[in-house]
Amino acid sequence: MAAFVLAALLPWWLEPAARRLDLMDYPKGRKDHERPTPVTGGLAMAIASVLAYWAAPNLTPSIQAFCIAAVLLVAVGLWDDKHDLRWYWRVLAQVVAALVVIFWGGVRVEQLGPLFGLGQTSLGFLSVPFTVFATVGIINAMNMIDGADGLAGMLGLAALAMLCAASVYAGNLVLAERVAVLCGALAGFLVWNLRFPWRPRARVFMGNAGSGFLGLVIAWVAFRLTQNDGHPVNPVLALWLLPIPVMDTLVLIVRRLQEGRSPFAAGRDHIHHMMQDAGFGPTRAAFWLTVFSLACGLVVGQAMRLDVPNPLLLAAYIALCVGWYLLTRDRARAVAFFRRLRRP
Repeated sequence: MAAFVLAALLPWWLEPAARRLDLMDYPKGRKDHERPTPVTGGLAMAIASVLAYWAAPNLTPSIQAFCIAAVLLVAVGLWDDKHDLRWYWRVLAQVVAALVVIFWGGVRVEQLGPLFGLGQTSLGFLSVPFTVFATVGIINAMNMIDGADGLAGMLGLAALAMLCAASVYAGNLVLAERVAVLCGALAGFLVWNLRFPWRPRARVFMGNAGSGFLGLVIAWVAFRLTQNDGHPVNPVLALWLLPIPVMDTLVLIVRRLQEGRSPFAAGRDHIHHMMQDAGFGPTRAAFWLTVFSLACGLVVGQAMRLDVPNPLLLAAYIALCVGWYLLTRDRARAVAFFRRLRRP
């Protein structure tokens, strides 16, 4: 509750500073908002979460490392929001943040479970590079999906809520409490970022600082949940708790490389852009994509309880990505698909 209240109040308090420091997102190019909007939502979420953690007893090295990594990503993200950094400087900051979490906090991916049906898959010396790669990947997936009011926030909140539920189910109540703080901070931000009948536009964006922070949060929680010997949760579940951002990012990277474009290039080729072209408003698109994510997490969670083989669940996720790639090879076909879904 404290994190929620702080995150809900801070954007209002930070708005004068955002205007004075020019931490604003201006309506230009492919952007569809009508007026300059503060990009301090990520800063509000980070401050609320870090203050809530530092005020709590038993500040473990894992929490300390998370807070330091979060401060780094938010600081670099705010600088990027203001000055538009080159992509490699952003990635460098993300790598450093991941290394802080690994070596200071002791949080890393060391095993992938029976992913290929051949017993536990231990990463060994590949643990550190895999953890860095996964962290950077999730951060950039959240950054790339942050293109419509409320979308990244709602997908992130759905993922964290499912991670919290999985923590409770596994008996890891300490982690569940940590995740609840993050859910509160994210929900407080969404008070300002969602569209409502009395407010047709978002008042605050999370910015690159916010998407970086949110990606770090999801990666950190997923690693702690799936790499805990005392309360094990299978790592393959993590893919299905964040299906839209990861799938959309993987397919875009492949397509842009095939076209000879940078994977970090801007464009209107994301899933929410196609849904908007099909007539979905930003809020409606965010709502249905969030429902899809929650349904995926619920179905796969129940499948794991029924001992469905992990290779089958991984194959289903790969099939989802391949299906999305084939559908979106023709943009008009993809838009027509969503237009049919939109019909009553």
